Amino acid sequence: MYVAQIAMGANQAQTLKAIREAEAYDGPSLIIAYSPCIAHGLKVGMGKAQAEQKSAVECGYWHLWRFDPRLEADSKNPFQLDSKEPDWTKFQDFLKGEVRFASLSKQYPAEAAELFEVTQKNAQWRLDGYKRLAALDFPSL
Repeated sequence: MYVAQIAMGANQAQTLKAIREAEAYDGPSLIIAYSPCIAHGLKVGMGKAQAEQKSAVECGYWHLWRFDPRLEADSKNPFQLDSKEPDWTKFQDFLKGEVRFASLSKQYPAEAAELFEVTQKNAQWRLDGYKRLAALDFPSL
């Protein structure tokens, strides 16, 4: 199964590459796209959805990657991490830029601060896992 995680506003070339690879894959393909919706409550407005996607990737909230099983036949790692190293200092501001998170902070400030910290640690943990997968060597067959 081909799987990719994308955010068009963050990297249009990676998005197009993932869609092309998924379409060419002979079997099921899944593309997971970060796409803010009205329920997220973007403080900057829905007209800035592409910029929000870029911010999500830059701060580490969302990661870009592709998994193409066909690469293993060429002794290549099928998991490709396309995200650059995030700027974790922007993570908390990203959360506060969406009403879904900001409203929690307004109503329960202490609990929200704790949850936001856990959310960031989880994002860092996920990225560390992706890095480990991307670093695996695949011997020649």
